[in-house]
Amino acid sequence: MTAIQAASLPVTLAGKDLIAQASTGSGKTAAFGIPLVEKILPADFAVQAMILCPTRELADQVSQEIRRLARAVGNVKVVTLCGGVALRGQVLSLEHGAHVVVGTPGRIMDHLERGSLKLKGLKTLVLDEADRMLDMGFFDDIATVARQCPQNRQTLLFSATYPEGIAKLATQFMKEPQTVKVDTQHSANKIKQIFVQVKESERLHAVSLVLNHFRPTSTLAFCNTKAQCRDLV
Repeated sequence: MTAIQAASLPVTLAGKDLIAQASTGSGKTAAFGIPLVEKILPADFAVQAMILCPTRELADQVSQEIRRLARAVGNVKVVTLCGGVALRGQVLSLEHGAHVVVGTPGRIMDHLERGSLKLKGLKTLVLDEADRMLDMGFFDDIATVARQCPQNRQTLLFSATYPEGIAKLATQFMKEPQTVKVDTQHSANKIKQIFVQVKESERLHAVSLVLNHFRPTSTLAFCNTKAQCRDLV
């Protein structure tokens, strides 16, 4: 169990609203996913939980983790609603029944306006990486979505930082939220950084030499283009 899970689970499992300040990679998805899944009634094919994310990529990651956590319950349907994907397919998924919806504010708004997404049975609203959503100008969209949720819902807000908009969201849409803060475990001064300058023609060979030298158990590589990713693999 990570620090953010240990600090937040007693609050969330008790049904209280929560503001949690924790960075990406801290295990926060399980921190809100576990209590969210605990409340799901599989026999009730209504949207019982909704998670708002700033980007499609994060929404996909969160959806995968919620599906993994929901295996213990069984028959829990998770639907991802993001832009860049045809609305029709998402509408059909919602018509067939969904227990958990994960998506970006803009696309969630689209479905609410169309009437394809109904929130009468919603028990839990999660704002994941709320600071990023505010930076992207989603405050009004979040507010509109929150107003269409049942007032007796539980609201969980997770954010790496605490900008002014977070307090505004809490005041308007949360009920006496508990606050937990977990310091980032991995800061730059704790990470050994190495810079290797090579010619473009030597880049792949240099990466191979570095990996062979350090023999890491796992590696995360960032490349400028898809082509460079393919070359590296």
